[in-house]
Amino acid sequence: MELDNIIIEKRGHVGIATINHPPANTWNLATTENFKKAIDSLESDWDVRVVIITGQGEKCFSAGFDVSDAANGEKFSPMARALWKQIDQMEKPTIAALNGHAIGGGLELALCCHFRIMTDNPKAKLGLTELNVGIIPGWGGTQRLARIVGKARAIDMIMFSKLVTADQAMEIGLVNQVAPADKLLDIAVDFANQLAERPPIAVKWVLKSIIAGECEGLDRGLEVEAEGSNTCRHTKDRNEGFKAFLEKRKPVFIGE
Repeated sequence: MELDNIIIEKRGHVGIATINHPPANTWNLATTENFKKAIDSLESDWDVRVVIITGQGEKCFSAGFDVSDAANGEKFSPMARALWKQIDQMEKPTIAALNGHAIGGGLELALCCHFRIMTDNPKAKLGLTELNVGIIPGWGGTQRLARIVGKARAIDMIMFSKLVTADQAMEIGLVNQVAPADKLLDIAVDFANQLAERPPIAVKWVLKSIIAGECEGLDRGLEVEAEGSNTCRHTKDRNEGFKAFLEKRKPVFIGE
């Protein structure tokens, strides 16, 4: 699939979507529309078990809203808000490989991913800086940052538009891992391959259960968990897992 401003790549069971909108990988109408097509394609591809989102270049993962296309903001902001939610609730593991700054809508995108691996470039910063220009995070940042780093720290970061380095982000749990800049994508792919070896049906139901609990409450989460447990019990992967355990070997899961 050829898309302006978005590069799609597959490496085995890993799909990679790269934001390629220089100089700062910001979001305008065209980039958002094409990113939607890329995410839909990777999400619907049965062979893709894990999705990585990263940015082109060494400066920015994404610096958020493209102010040069502000005239179309009312069109693509709702689209971005819905797309970020789609990524947040995806039933495949998602990894944000943060190759540089993730500011505003860029960090809001990274917050939607299940895992975040960040470059060790000391110049790279993360933050929701919208209040500096008199607006607020509008693509889910007020909700998802607090969910990850806690209410008090999220309020402090947003109110004062604070930026954090990779080491600071690691300390507060905003990222899962810090990697050398020149090895960031390779490390993200290696991690994705480890996730891809996990049983795909069970992985899907774990994510469905967690999403249900977060969005619909504990009782609904427990219901989905029970449904998933029953479903997994009747899969070929469950049989393979038990057989491999008894044979003391590594299981090979096929997603059936």
